Amino acid sequence: MSRTVVRGGLVITAADEMHADVLVENGRIAALAAHGSPTAEEWRTSADRDIDATGKYVIPGGVDAHTHMELPFGGTFASDTFETGTRAAAWGGTTTIVDFAVQSRGQALRAGLDTWHAKSDAQCAIDYAFHMILSDVNQHTLKEMDLLVSEGVTSFKLFTAYPGVFYSDDGQILRAMQRAAGNGGLVMMHAENGIAIDVLVEQALAEGRTDPRYHGEVRRVLLEAEATHRTIQLARVAGAPLYVVHVSAEEAVAEITQARDKGLNVFGETCPQYLYLSTDNLAEPDFEGAKYVCSTPLRPREHQEALWRGLRTNDLQVVSTDHCPFCFRGQKELGRGDFSKIPNGMPGVENRMDLLHQGVVEGRITRRRWIEIACATPARMFGLYPKKGTIAPGSDADLVIYDPTAEQTISAETHHMNVDYSAYEGKQLTGQVETVLSRGELVIDRREFAGRAGHGQYIPRGTCQYLI
Repeated sequence: MSRTVVRGGLVITAADEMHADVLVENGRIAALAAHGSPTAEEWRTSADRDIDATGKYVIPGGVDAHTHMELPFGGTFASDTFETGTRAAAWGGTTTIVDFAVQSRGQALRAGLDTWHAKSDAQCAIDYAFHMILSDVNQHTLKEMDLLVSEGVTSFKLFTAYPGVFYSDDGQILRAMQRAAGNGGLVMMHAENGIAIDVLVEQALAEGRTDPRYHGEVRRVLLEAEATHRTIQLARVAGAPLYVVHVSAEEAVAEITQARDKGLNVFGETCPQYLYLSTDNLAEPDFEGAKYVCSTPLRPREHQEALWRGLRTNDLQVVSTDHCPFCFRGQKELGRGDFSKIPNGMPGVENRMDLLHQGVVEGRITRRRWIEIACATPARMFGLYPKKGTIAPGSDADLVIYDPTAEQTISAETHHMNVDYSAYEGKQLTGQVETVLSRGELVIDRREFAGRAGHGQYIPRGTCQYLI
C-alpha cells in the first residue's frame, strides 16, 4: 500500500475550509485529520511520501467539462493533442477533462466515439471522459443515445449554429431532448441563431467588412439570447434538463435566470475569455484580432459584470474553457481577408484555475465558490462526483497544492499548450499551481512535470447529479 500525506495546508472544497492534513492511500483520499493531532503525526511517520503544504491551499483537481483536443474545424485541426493538452491542463491544476467526441454526418454515434477513443487512448496525462456531439439526429442515432448513456457517455451537444456542419433544426433538437428526458442524458446547447448569422456574414463580406472584429459584430448578442430562449422552451416541452454552453452575454444570462426562477432544470456555463477579454481584443490591428475569434464571440466589456454576477448568484453554475486552440501562424491566418474562414477557438485549458483565483483576489467570488464552479459543480453536473471535484474519504486523490501569494505573468513563452500565442499575454496574476497529484501520483512536482502520457484513465460517467 502506498501512502502519501499532504500536511499543513488550508483544505478548500465547495463546502468547507479547514486546516487539515490529507491521507492518500492507493490513489484515493483515505482520511482527513487536524494538523498536529496525534493521528496526523502518526500518518506522517508512516507515509511513503510527505508533502508539506504549509502556507498553501490544498484544493481538488479542477474539472474542465468543455475541451476540444484535436478537433477538426474549417479544414484544419485544433493544435493540442490529447497528450499536449492534458499535460497543459495538469500544469494549470486541472486533473479531469471532458472532451467532445464528434459524430460525422451520415455516420453512427459509435463510430465518432470510437474515433475519439483512438485519439486519446494511452495519450492522456490526466483522467478524461467524453460528451457526444450530435451532428445528425435521426431514428438510428436517437436509439444510440440510449446505449451511450448506459455506457457512461451521458451528455449530448447540439447546435443551433453552423448550418451545414453541426446545425440541428428545432424538430431535431426536440426529438433529442425527448430522448434525453427518457434516458437520463443531459442536452448541452450551443445557442446562437446560425441561420440568421449566416445572412449577416454574407452581407458583411459583400460590403467589404472582412476583418476579425466583424466576427463579433455579426454574431449578435440578440441572436444568442433568442437561441437560448428558444432552446429553453423546447426543453420545457420535452421535459428535459438543458445545459447552455459558453454563455457570453447579459441577455442570455437573463434568459437562463428567468428559467431558473421558474424552477426549471436549466444551467449555464461561461468561460474565462468572456470574463476577462472583450471586443477590444477582436479589434486589435494587423489581424491580431484573429487570435480571439471564438463562438460565441467575445462581447463588449460591459457584459463581464453580468457574467460575474451570474456566477455569484448561481444563475451560471460552471466555468469551463472551451479550449480549442489554433496557431496564429498557418491556422488563424486562413481567414485573412475573410473573417468567416478564421478557425473558431481559443487556448485556455492551462489558465482557467489561475484566472478564476484572480477573481477571488479581486473580491468577485469567494474561495469556496472558486472551487464550486471549477471543480465540484462540473463534477456533479456530469456524473463524476464525488470521485472527482472534492476532497473527501473515498474520492480520487486528485489534489492541487496552490500557492495563493505567488506572482506570475501569463505568456506563450512559458505556457505548455501547443499553440504559438496566449490569449492573456502579459496578464499578471496572483496565485499559482505548485504541485498536482492525479489519483495519488505526482503529475506536477514543485513546478516540474512528473507525469506521463497514459497515466490518465477514461472515466465512464453517471447521469447529472445537479438536477432540482
